Amino acid sequence: MELMTIVDVPSPGFEIEPQEEMLFIGSCFADNIGRRFVEEKFRAVVNPYGVMYNPASILHTVERCGEKPRTAFFTLGTNHVYRLKSTGEIVDNCRKRPQNLFSEEELTVDECTDYLCKAVDILARRNPDIRVVLTVSPIRYAKYGYHGSRLSKAVLLLAAERMVKRYAYCTYFPAYEIMNDELRDYRFYSPDMLHPSPQAVEYIWQRLHDVYLSDNARRFVREWKPIKDALGHRPFNPDSSEYRAFMDKTMLKIAELSEKYPNFAVDM
Repeated sequence: MELMTIVDVPSPGFEIEPQEEMLFIGSCFADNIGRRFVEEKFRAVVNPYGVMYNPASILHTVERCGEKPRTAFFTLGTNHVYRLKSTGEIVDNCRKRPQNLFSEEELTVDECTDYLCKAVDILARRNPDIRVVLTVSPIRYAKYGYHGSRLSKAVLLLAAERMVKRYAYCTYFPAYEIMNDELRDYRFYSPDMLHPSPQAVEYIWQRLHDVYLSDNARRFVREWKPIKDALGHRPFNPDSSEYRAFMDKTMLKIAELSEKYPNFAVDM
């Protein structure tokens, strides 16, 4: 008996290697998944100028940041944008300025695609080996109404599909579909009933981990886990000989892992 519908996650045609240079830009979901890569010691930069919800703001971050990643994740949250009336520019953050200074608009599929193309082209000029993963955030926007939120996601999904068809190095990871089709129970949501719970984020991370990471990267994550757990341990008595011996053993494991993976580093 099948008790849930499993979303197929196709192979992207590439593999993420240990300590790979990565860039995550987008909604809160990009923050969540990006942090997991940081925790696993990938060289990931996550939303360097804050959370970016729409394709225009994603482009703005790419233009500003100067990063040259091997793999970039763009997480699309909404097609709604805010323009500063006095200049007509799309702003990334209202910075608590009065609402009457801005006008709200909805980007079309063509406009979303255009902003994403510009962002991808910039990254490709910086690094011809770039791979771009597009995702649509599963976070619902109650302020649009739930029907309006779905319409916004539909625009983003269509734009993402165009990008995958246009660029051989763009792929789509179905985070939105996993949340809505596999994790459809409310126990997988945070108390606001809108954002994925930590358990849901971890589940989606695991689906990504199993398909996108190389064998070598998955092996590193397994080897790093006991060290990560040890470094996160808070001793009752940090001055005890037992804890000092425990840390000496942990530092030895870190040194061994550093020899095996040259780009591996731990901030102590």
